[in-house]
Amino acid sequence: MPEHISSLSDVSDRYDVILCDVWGVLHNGVDAFPSASEALTEARGKGLSVVLITNSPRPSPGVISQLKTIGVADTAYDRIITSGDVTRKLIAEGPSKVFFLGPDRDLSLLDGLHVEAVAQDAAEAIVCTGFFDDETEVPEDYHDMLTAFSARGIPLICANPDLIVERGARMIPCAGAVAAYYEQLGGTTRIAGKPHRPIYEAALAAAREQRGADFPISRVLAIGDGLPTDVRGALDAGLDLLYVSGGIHATEYTVSGRTDEAILKAYLAREKVAPKWWMQRLA
Repeated sequence: MPEHISSLSDVSDRYDVILCDVWGVLHNGVDAFPSASEALTEARGKGLSVVLITNSPRPSPGVISQLKTIGVADTAYDRIITSGDVTRKLIAEGPSKVFFLGPDRDLSLLDGLHVEAVAQDAAEAIVCTGFFDDETEVPEDYHDMLTAFSARGIPLICANPDLIVERGARMIPCAGAVAAYYEQLGGTTRIAGKPHRPIYEAALAAAREQRGADFPISRVLAIGDGLPTDVRGALDAGLDLLYVSGGIHATEYTVSGRTDEAILKAYLAREKVAPKWWMQRLA
């Protein structure tokens, strides 16, 4: 079972590289968590390399701009790898005619690729970054459309494997929920973001480039709050994990506004995952 730590500095000397989740650890979609940026900035000051690893469907330049707007400090990280970055390879390798399922703000995912956004009937693949309106919609709202796609054998390329994220005080569904529903309907999905290996391979490659040298996997610490993505992905990749308990699963073990350690450990045991460390919020 994970050991509670009060500061990232309690364990940072054991590592050369940190792969840190973004949404739920550095911000909640509306407000930045200053103590998290300060912790990573301090770790970088000690010589660690910090690569942010996020399931955002946007390529990294768009996420960097978003982080600036929200107030995440530039000093908190060296590099950033997004699900959008690694999903572009899946799109490039797939059919050229795609139906784009997601908000217009994510269309930059297709920039520079030899694909054409087409209507449903002409599509040979779906590229899903989320919902047309994630404030009001749920996967079941797309039942008829997805059933028709599944019947035609159309693959769904999911650019954001997260099921839900925090947006301020609310939970908002993500493209991962659409992909899971599509699979329930018999459809096939292609995913490169967390918890799948391509995004971890890309993040580790970025860390090697940043450091100019290789490092043992035992010297890499992952930080995250989402069990299906951050936790399972990091553990499957053989990484030590610092679990941030105050994220999307907080209601499972929070009592009077704080993580109850006994309930947390029981929850993790039920989920059959074993992070090495835990904190309520990165600090």
